[in-house]
Order: sequence, then structure tokens, then C-alpha cells
Amino acid sequence: MRWAWRRRRADAAGLPRRGAERARVPGAVRGAEPLPGGGVVRFARSSLRVRVAAGGAVFCGWDGAEPEPSYALAGPVPEADERAVLEPDTDGGWRVVSERVLVVVGRHGTVEVRTPGGVVLRRDLPPRWWEPVDPAAREAVEARWTQRSEVAADARFFGLGGRAVGPRLRDGAYRLWNTDPGGAFEPGDDPLYITMPVQLVVADAGTHLAFHDNTWDGRVTLREGEEGAGSGHDRPGSCEVRMDGGPLRSWVMVGTPARVLHTWATLTGAPALPPAWALGPQHARWGFGSEREVRRVVTGYRERGLPLSVVHLDIDHYQGHRVFTVDRERFPDLPGLAAELRGQGVRLVSIVDPAVKARPGVAEYDSGAAAGAFVRDARGREVRGEVWPGECVFPDFTDPGVRKWWGGLYAERLAQGFSGVWHDMNEPVSFAAFGDPTLPRSARHSLEGRGGDHRAAHNVYGLTMARAGYEGLRELRPQERPFLFSRSGWAGMQRYGGTWSGDVATGWPGLRASLALVLGLGLCGVPYSGPDVGGFTGHPSPELFLRWFQLGAYLPLFRTHAAHDAGRREPWEFGAEVLEHAGAALRERTRLLPYFVTLAHLAQRTGAPYVRPVWWRSPEDRALRDCEDAFLLGDSLLVAPVLEQGTDRRAVRLPRGRWYDTATGQAHEGPGQVLLDAPLSRIPVLARAGSVVPVAGADGQVELEVWPPAAGRTGGGVLVPDTGEGWAPPSVVRFTTRLRDGVVVVEREGAEGVGYPVRVRGAETGAGD
Repeated sequence: MRWAWRRRRADAAGLPRRGAERARVPGAVRGAEPLPGGGVVRFARSSLRVRVAAGGAVFCGWDGAEPEPSYALAGPVPEADERAVLEPDTDGGWRVVSERVLVVVGRHGTVEVRTPGGVVLRRDLPPRWWEPVDPAAREAVEARWTQRSEVAADARFFGLGGRAVGPRLRDGAYRLWNTDPGGAFEPGDDPLYITMPVQLVVADAGTHLAFHDNTWDGRVTLREGEEGAGSGHDRPGSCEVRMDGGPLRSWVMVGTPARVLHTWATLTGAPALPPAWALGPQHARWGFGSEREVRRVVTGYRERGLPLSVVHLDIDHYQGHRVFTVDRERFPDLPGLAAELRGQGVRLVSIVDPAVKARPGVAEYDSGAAAGAFVRDARGREVRGEVWPGECVFPDFTDPGVRKWWGGLYAERLAQGFSGVWHDMNEPVSFAAFGDPTLPRSARHSLEGRGGDHRAAHNVYGLTMARAGYEGLRELRPQERPFLFSRSGWAGMQRYGGTWSGDVATGWPGLRASLALVLGLGLCGVPYSGPDVGGFTGHPSPELFLRWFQLGAYLPLFRTHAAHDAGRREPWEFGAEVLEHAGAALRERTRLLPYFVTLAHLAQRTGAPYVRPVWWRSPEDRALRDCEDAFLLGDSLLVAPVLEQGTDRRAVRLPRGRWYDTATGQAHEGPGQVLLDAPLSRIPVLARAGSVVPVAGADGQVELEVWPPAAGRTGGGVLVPDTGEGWAPPSVVRFTTRLRDGVVVVEREGAEGVGYPVRVRGAETGAGD
């Protein structure tokens, strides 16, 4: 209650009043100036910079907005496409012609992004700004703006960060403000921990990604179109972006889904590559109260022959919940415990919260205060909030010096034997009885030396904390790739690691939301994520836990996690039948580890997520665009989890081509829908014909699981062998498959022999080298 009132008073005193406002639009076109990649089109009351990058991405910046500075971009702005030409358009506007995209600027400020053949993918209507009438107030008050866009009537929207609905985003408003929903969330709750102004739009005419590079609070309102609406005319889909301040600038990239995500990764950074052990089964719980409890859990896995790669320690291992501390009574020898578990093949990962207890004598507070590291209010005083340790201060991660200081603190975590970290509470959260549970909007931040307040810094707080941790770990242990995932973040967070669902509610709706989150985040460029298997709160039934566990086994981050009062989540706690079937899911995940390692490397190289919507290779298939209960794992596998209670059979929609049921070997032809068995022991998984899937054999060595191609067709696959935890560049091994006289022939690109054992599945067919 105290903090809530303190925050309200701080904002009342520290934020400028907007006063009377007036609306402004660009007005009529007045002329244009060619520049590399495009040029500047000038209007009566504004100007627009259009720039086509060498990779085909289109930048549009109004009122002098440039691509930099930006928290989203990974490095220097991509070079301009020197072949792009600015020329007059027939209706009095201008257009930029390039090889991959055509941009048409209308005479009153419309901007159309078209295919080279002229098909409109996105049409931005003239933007509108609201600014103070008083000229003096304009210096202190950011202009609010609205940008409305139209897309094809058949288009479907995806993305906007981590959303509990979907992955297809229905009509409605979606807020752009990273938020801890409190307690646990269900599909109807919005916003959540990661919001991004990133839309992936899929239509018959093509796929495009639109990114509004603005970190302020805002709202995106979506409305799907309708074909044949009103006298036989199509009603286009629409998207309206409203921002409370900040620049009006955007990027649009077009092409196939794979090309769009590759361009996006080129712009915002390649995803961090997790070590192989982080792709194995992981176990966590808020409530591991002692070394004895951790040993009990690990021993339980080992005695039952269940694979386990990682155990996570939550805030209860801290001394008084204070970050970078250890409760010595419950964990008297944490480095010894970590070394013991590592000898058994199990790593320890630590939670790290950003809030620092505000008390002299606390080492992190004293050093941070001496360095001026904490967020301050408009009068220069430390902003204090309420988090787990009590009254806390918050590092300003938008300051490079603070990031350097904070990154050095991770030496303590490494000394305790931890192999990785997970960032929590970094929206950031300060508990409040009412209102927004975060810092005052008037709180001051460095913003890389530009200065500003929390309205601009809030959404990138988690992103910049992840950067501080990642860079600190790289400097402390340069020979190892850091492992880090974060509850909050923003566009570009994949450069530093992944994320997880946060506190998803236990229940069948929460299970469905888990898949929506992973798919949506992958389409925003964050390929490594996963849910709290079993849900964070409540007590799952044995059936629900098992179905969640089976889904988790095919997601990038496979981790059980729960609140301290939600009961145990070890598989054996749910009875003998669940233990048997969960054990099978764990062993299958371990068998597929070479495939997951390969997908991780491909994500880093191409930006393609591990988990992909079923329309990934067939975006023109409208039935697939509406499929939300299945997904592709890479190019080779289609996974159809059970998301409803009491289900032992389920319909599965197939993309075009032949697909083999991996349990029975039976072949099914797509596109179309098939009904498959889904007993409690497994969920349906299908393999694409012609695929080569690298798996771990009985001896732990890599072997190739090959699914025969259809007659007259070829197939293939990729293997990226694990090179350890360092930075050694891996090799990429490519294979092709074909049928020759009824025999499956596997060939390795650039080599005479395959070099790996081959096992043909799915048909009574011979194998050839």
C-alpha cells in the first residue's frame, strides 16, 4: 500500500501535464530528396524517410526519426540497397523501386509495401499526431501518435510477443507494456511479461513482418478482414498502433516465413546458442529448501532411470531473498553440491532478480550506491520499491556503466557452482496494492546517455538486464557460452538467451496457452522458450500433468516448475502409470537431443524457430493458418499434443506431402486431416517423408533416422554435431534421400560415405548407403 501511494505521488509531481492538444497529419506532398536506398519525401507538416536495406527490409521514419539509436538493432544499420531508386509516382506521390520490394508513398502520406510485381501486402494510412497547443509545452511533452494499416482480407496476424491467446491473434486490443499479471495467468489475461510491437502477417499474397521500433507504452488493435463483405467487396484487415510517445518509425520485411525471420534475425541479432545440456530435461520448483531436498530429487530421477540435465534453484536458496547470497544453514556447501551434481551430469542454474535490498551494509547496495547505479526520481533520489527482500532499489540497466557493474556480480554465482541463470521479476516488478506494479513512470533512466524516464525505459528493462548478465558471463568465463533466460524482454532479446512462460495457471487452458506462447515468441525471433510444465499454481491432475509433460518434451526449454504451495512436480508423484509414460517422454527427448542441437544451430544461423506453425512451409494453405493445436519441430517432425481432457484420439491437420506416424509407421497423405490414436502413453508425432533426423543411438552416438521419400521424390536433412560448450564453429553435415529400385539411398553432401549409422523407418523398404 505504501509503495502504491508513493508511486502515484511521484508521477503526479514528476510527469509534465499534457494540457490542451491538437491533432496533426502530414498534409500534402511538397517534394522529395533522393538518398541511398530511397530518400526523404516532404509533406506540408512532416517528412518521411524511406530506406530499403540491402537485404530487402524497408525502414520508414516520420518527423526525422532515424533507425538509430535503437535497442532492437543488433549492430550498425544494414547498408542501403544502392540499386533502390526513388522516382515520381503517377498519382503525384513517390515510390522506391528495388529488387525485392516496392514502396509507394501517396501524396497525402499513405505508404504501401508491395511485392516487386505490385501486389499490396500492407498499406499504412497517413499517421496522426497529438501535441500540446502551447509551444512551450511541446519541449517537455512527447507527441502521441496513431498509425493505422490495412492488410489483405484473408490475412492472419501473429506475434506481438508472448501472448496467452493464439498463436493466431484474434480481433481485439493488445497492450504493449511488459507486465507481471500477478498470481498466475490464463488465456484471457493480457498483457504479460514480454510485449513486442512485432506483427507477422500471413496472407495468400505473401508474408510480411512489421516492427514499430518504439519502446513506449502503447496498444495494438487488430481486426481481421472479410472476403466478399458488403456488395461482394472484400473488407481488408486492419491494424491500429497507438503509442503514448516516442518516435514513429518502423521496419517491414517481406518474403516467405523463413526469409522474413532470417531478415529479422539479421536486423536484430542471431539467437544466442544454448549449450547442449540446456536442451535436456530440467527440473525446478519454488521450494527446494535445502541441499537435502535437491539431492532427494536428483536421486529420485537417477534411481528410476529418468534423464535429468538441470536443476534450478529459486529465491528460497537466498539469504533473506537477497540476490547474490546463499542461505548457509540450508545450503552449507553450495559449491560442493554443484560439483557433486555435475559429476552426475546435472547442472545447477540460479534465479537472479534485479531488485537490491536497500540497506547499508548489504554489499550489492553499497557498491551500487557508490557507483550511482540505481534508478532515481525526478529530484535525484533513489527510487525505492517493495520486492521479496523488502524495500529495494533497482539498477538502471540502460546505463552501460551499470551493466558493467552488474555483470561483474555474476562472479559470485559462478563461484557457487552455477552453470547458468534465469532472470525473474525484471519487468521490473515492485509490489503494489493497486495500480501498475512497477516503477513510477517519472523515474529517471540513462537510456545510453540520452536521458529519459520510465515510460521509454520500462519495456527494455528486462532486455538490458539480459544484456548485462550475458556480457558479464562472457567476460567472466570467456571459454564458455553463457546460458541465460529471462522472464521479460523486448525485440532483440534473443541475442542474450531465451525466455519461459512465466506463471501460467494450472489447468487445461494453461496447457493450451503454453503452446501459444512458444509459437508466438518464435515468430517474434525468440526461438528458445518453454512453459512451466504442469502449471505454476494449483495441483494438476495426473492426466493434465502427463499431457503437459508430453508437450514439454518437444519444446526447446523442457522444464517443470511450480510455486512452493503447488505440490511436488516430480513424475513419480503422480502414480505408476504417469511415471511410466513420463519416463518414455524423457527418454524420447534425450534420444532427440542431436536434433535439438541441430535446430539450435540452425536458429542461430537462419533465425528459424525450433517450434514452427504448421503453415511454415505452406503459408498459402488457409486451413493450416488457422491450425493452433499442432506444430512443426524443425522441418522434419509434426507434433500434435493432447490439449483436452479425456482424449485418446485426435484430429491432426497435415501440410502437403507424405507424413509417417512415428508410432505405427503408417503413411498419410497431406494436405488434409487424419484421425490418430493418442493414448495416455503418447501424443501423435509424424515425420515428413524423406526426412533425415539425427538421434542418439543406444550407445549415445549419433545415428540417422530416415523416413523414406515418396516415389519420384527426394528428401534430406541436416546434422550440426555438438562442439561442446565453447565457441568453436561447428560443421554442417547435409544429407539427401531418394528411392532407387525400392531401396532408400542416403547420401552425404561432399563425401563418399554417410559416416553415421542409418536406420530406415516407416516402410518395409531396404536401406542403401
